[in-house]
Amino acid sequence: MQSRRRKHLWLILSASWVILVLFGAPRLRQLAIPPGLRPRTLTRWPRWLDQELLPSFVGPEELTQDPCPPSCSAHQWWSQRRGCLMETCFDTSKCQIQDFKVFVYPIGLTQPISEVHHKVLASIEGSRYHTANPEEACLFILPGDALGPQLLPLWNGGQNHLIFHLHPGSWPDLGFDPGQAMVARASPTPETFRFGFDVSLPLFPQNYPQKGGSPSQLAYFIPPSGEDLLAFESQLDMWVTDSSNQRDQNAVLIPSDHQGETFKGHRDRPCKQDHTTEQSEDQKRLYNSTFCFIPPNCRLGSFHLLQALKAGCIPVLLSRGWELPFSEVIDWGTAAIIIDERHLLQIKSALQELPPARVLALRQQTQFLWDAYFSSVEKIVHTTLEILRDRIFRAASRPWLLWNSPPGGLLVLPTFSTHLGDFPFYYLQRGSHPSDRFSALIWVGSLDPPPLKLIQEVAGSQHCAQILVLWSNDSPPPAQGKWPQTTVPLTVIERRKKKSDRFFPYSTISTDAILSLDAHSSLSTSEVDFAFVVWQSFPERIVGFQTRNHFWDETKGSWGYTDQRPNEFSVVLTAAAFYHRYYHNLFTHYLPVPLRDLVDELLACEDILMNFLVAEVTKLPPIKVPQRKPLQDVPSPQHPRVEQQSKKCMNTFASWFGRMPLVHSQLRLDPVLFKDQVSILRKKYRHLERL
Repeated sequence: MQSRRRKHLWLILSASWVILVLFGAPRLRQLAIPPGLRPRTLTRWPRWLDQELLPSFVGPEELTQDPCPPSCSAHQWWSQRRGCLMETCFDTSKCQIQDFKVFVYPIGLTQPISEVHHKVLASIEGSRYHTANPEEACLFILPGDALGPQLLPLWNGGQNHLIFHLHPGSWPDLGFDPGQAMVARASPTPETFRFGFDVSLPLFPQNYPQKGGSPSQLAYFIPPSGEDLLAFESQLDMWVTDSSNQRDQNAVLIPSDHQGETFKGHRDRPCKQDHTTEQSEDQKRLYNSTFCFIPPNCRLGSFHLLQALKAGCIPVLLSRGWELPFSEVIDWGTAAIIIDERHLLQIKSALQELPPARVLALRQQTQFLWDAYFSSVEKIVHTTLEILRDRIFRAASRPWLLWNSPPGGLLVLPTFSTHLGDFPFYYLQRGSHPSDRFSALIWVGSLDPPPLKLIQEVAGSQHCAQILVLWSNDSPPPAQGKWPQTTVPLTVIERRKKKSDRFFPYSTISTDAILSLDAHSSLSTSEVDFAFVVWQSFPERIVGFQTRNHFWDETKGSWGYTDQRPNEFSVVLTAAAFYHRYYHNLFTHYLPVPLRDLVDELLACEDILMNFLVAEVTKLPPIKVPQRKPLQDVPSPQHPRVEQQSKKCMNTFASWFGRMPLVHSQLRLDPVLFKDQVSILRKKYRHLERL
């Protein structure tokens, strides 16, 4: 009888151990990977909910104390951080929501500044934010971080001033008390960072590109066979990997200088001082790893974070000794693994059990963050200014999703809207679609006759909501009774002489889609209908009929522009094209005035600039649809004068964007049964094949 009881007790005990192994261990590993940061909250490193379940690997006195425990009030916390709030240390009355302007003090007022500070100032002075009149300015930028406030005539205790402090350190490194001035600081520590008032920057080297930036080096989103699991940054100024285990046949290496190292010893290890971004043989290992362990408690941690993002290597963060870059708006939980320091020994097992879908999502987000906010000095500076703008105009600030999904906060202007449904990028996430109507915008040039036939064809479309005629002809427009009778409203807008005016955000445009047309365009109603149906499936792209292509001219060392490659294109002419109305707002308020002035001066530049802009936003090519006959009177790029001017436009725009954003394509979308040998009565868009 007792033997039977012992047998039952042994079975129960064994089953308990099996349940613990199967369900308990994975739960512990899950605790090591916290959920994403909560939207629209000023988040720091996560607070762990299992404080009493797990022992610490270091003594309590060595752990970084949370600067604001849950019980403290915001007022107490701010008072501990020099007492500055946007509400108390910033005068918002100087700022206008439609015209956020920044004044940069002349460099002559101060001592010589570093090369990286020159890049910061150039990024501001060449942007839409800059003003040379301090009376118009909302924000004042110091040209360096080592001058005394007594040299600044508009200092006023630092109010409405921003200091770019691009070297990690503490308050004395500034050389003076910033007072009420905000500090955009590289790799700030909790002791030097006024959360919600200062801005945390990544640390970048002197040779960091000012514009454009180098593309990511990631070759595969899904780790291929043979890729290392985890890379460490060692004391020998190199990234090293470890292959002591296997993960789906992928090698894992632990460097010799980390093997057997305790967490305490790792925290006290000095940070590497190498600021180079060149890809050495050792750094190539970084590009062959799935995860990159960022050294804990290291002021250069954000520099290593940039290296990991560029390589498409998922950062593994263990530190609380520095503030994550732009943590006010970026949800780092979607691009990095943030692990509590007490889970150090579980890192490898936790990473090995991540499903491929999670690895794919993390890698995709690292590429988005790198390209949107960190690939150049200009993007880092503009992100800083846009964060401050959102603080100043809280009612018109960007939602969390706009910052953390493509195309990113810099290319989604809150002056246009803060509602996701008004932009062309978020229909899929919202499960919605653009409206089923479009507005036709017809440009009538100085030598063009009134487009009477074109108006009739466009008005015959079942999707047309209104027609706007932009009259730039020297002669007056026809009288009201001379225009064709249409079933849709027809509006004539006069005194529009500049070619850039065709991309102005007119308040009378009420639809999502715009059909841009030249007066000499020749389209049928069927062509318009089919092109619009295609655009509804690709609302973020340009959909049109006539195409051009760009190429790199090796002999001249510059970009060229041609129409002699019919099977490949990268530009769709706006003489007949559909696109979203948001691009009018982006064209007018995002691009600087000199680029728009160049469009007004030269021939055939407006098509190129609009395609540059849309390609920069979407990273995708335009879409071509069939046309019965080509557009008439369109200047050929092979004409000597047109060739010279279009080449100038192409290279000027590429220089301003810092890279060539145009993408080649060989895709043309045709209707079902287009030109098939079947009865014309079976085809929906049968008029497309009739001459």
